[in-house]
Amino acid sequence: MALKATIYKADLQIADMNRHYYETHSQTIARHPSETEERVMARVLMFGLYASESLSFTKGLFEVDEPDIWDKDLTDAIQLWVDVGQPDETRIKKASNRSKKVVVLSYNTSTDVWWKALENKIARLENVTILQLLPEASEALTALVTRSMRFSFTIQDDEILVSSDDGSVDVKLVVLKAGS
Repeated sequence: MALKATIYKADLQIADMNRHYYETHSQTIARHPSETEERVMARVLMFGLYASESLSFTKGLFEVDEPDIWDKDLTDAIQLWVDVGQPDETRIKKASNRSKKVVVLSYNTSTDVWWKALENKIARLENVTILQLLPEASEALTALVTRSMRFSFTIQDDEILVSSDDGSVDVKLVVLKAGS
């Protein structure tokens, strides 16, 4: 018997001072049976950071040819491709060819090893950004997970404050590779 997804509901209130974007998003998030709550929160973090009217969660781990999050324009062209985890060089190159902008967030303690093996292979991909979520922030975000979540994101400069009724986490992402 196949395992089914666990469903999470998230209300995200976004205040992004960098982009002057102030909006509320209600999202349904399907957690794949092999996915951890830590990964769910990494996806939620990336949604909050890049929130827009056209940004959406995809089938993610249920569909290997899709990112975790994408932003498509009205012609169905992918403007933003967001992957969470440690994709290989082939996946990142494929995403780079299919999308205007690619962002990868690594939240794993083995990020340094993964990045050293990958860095030179993707150096010429100008539209790719690689970010690292430090383990302490990832653990603190994971502690806020509930099946029905309400978060407030305040984004200014390099700081991201994620608040809920259960606490808040100040997140600063490490930029391993800055894309255009």
